[in-house]
Amino acid sequence: MRTRLALLIGLFVSVLVSVSAPASTGDLSGVIESFMAKQFPTAQSYFWVVNNAHREAENELVVDVNTVVMNRASQEPIENRFLLLVVEGKLAAAQNIPLDLSVDCEPESA
Repeated sequence: MRTRLALLIGLFVSVLVSVSAPASTGDLSGVIESFMAKQFPTAQSYFWVVNNAHREAENELVVDVNTVVMNRASQEPIENRFLLLVVEGKLAAAQNIPLDLSVDCEPESA
């Protein structure tokens, strides 16, 4: 009986902690998935990889993302690279950049 009570209390506390601690930048994977769905609405399939991410401010995140998009099974995959600006958990801006470009996600020094 005590074991069951201890498990129930532990479960309650873990649920309470996870609900009361939201992510400060939102769901990054959800933001990227939403961007991909809007950017490539006719894609048969796609995947993405985060190369780098840097927090500009408490609520801003710059993300360097490589993407691979398959439009049809008979076509070659299309590779792209984007810099995404995520502000308060929402996509604020996106820029397509060359695949071989060296990108520094650090803030500029004055």
